[in-house]
Amino acid sequence: MDNDDELIGRILSRREALALLAAGAVLLPACSSGKSSNTSAQSGTSTTLGASPTTVPATTATTAATATTVAPVAVAAPSCIVVPELTEGPYFVDEKLNRSDIRIDPSNNSTKPGALLKVNFRVAQVGGGGACTALTGAQVDVWHCDAGGLYSDVSANQTVGQKFLRGYQTTDANGAAGFTTVYPGAYQGRAVHIHFKIRTAQGKTFTSQLFFDDSFTNQVYASSPYKSGSRTLNSQDSIFRDSGGKLTLEVKQDAAGYAATFAIGMA
Repeated sequence: MDNDDELIGRILSRREALALLAAGAVLLPACSSGKSSNTSAQSGTSTTLGASPTTVPATTATTAATATTVAPVAVAAPSCIVVPELTEGPYFVDEKLNRSDIRIDPSNNSTKPGALLKVNFRVAQVGGGGACTALTGAQVDVWHCDAGGLYSDVSANQTVGQKFLRGYQTTDANGAAGFTTVYPGAYQGRAVHIHFKIRTAQGKTFTSQLFFDDSFTNQVYASSPYKSGSRTLNSQDSIFRDSGGKLTLEVKQDAAGYAATFAIGMA
């Protein structure tokens, strides 16, 4: 644990301070620690778009005679912010289903019930200097459980041969890939989530999970076919905690149901 009361450097004597002032020196506050607040991106991580330019606040340097104000300097913030890659989970099955509406089970053409949810991905390539350009031709896979908490084509769920709520799309010239699905259900031990995997033509892969605000989920689960009883919350899910809250969808209600957009960059 860091000691916030730890003395950094030493205090100048009155004689030393007067000597420095007489020489026209500038007294600056000592740094509290040598730690950096920036976190380096690890191999396999990816980035989301949307950071805005920031401005360094004005500072004042004081001497014995005058006070000089340094004007604010505009500094362009990185255009992409690092987000974590998370575990794939045990239920990825490469069904090779190229489709945008993943509610349908092609084994019997039935449609999974639940609140309509449209999830739109915006995938970009992160270049030199943090610049992001639309990434065309990337394969985005999505899979998640149904309103009852079951995954398709999983023996433990007794759904082998079924292929509901799975599919992939290839990003277009704008880096866009969209899916029509249902709001995910919940099962024991995990917060509500959607799995996704992005594979580029250059052979790079990024796998992670998207989460939902618990309060918003409470509203959705108040209606059938969802169960409004107790479930694992985000704060109780270790995988959500690993996400640092950076993979939580901002879901909005529209005339048809719910919709969310998630922008992500491939390094």
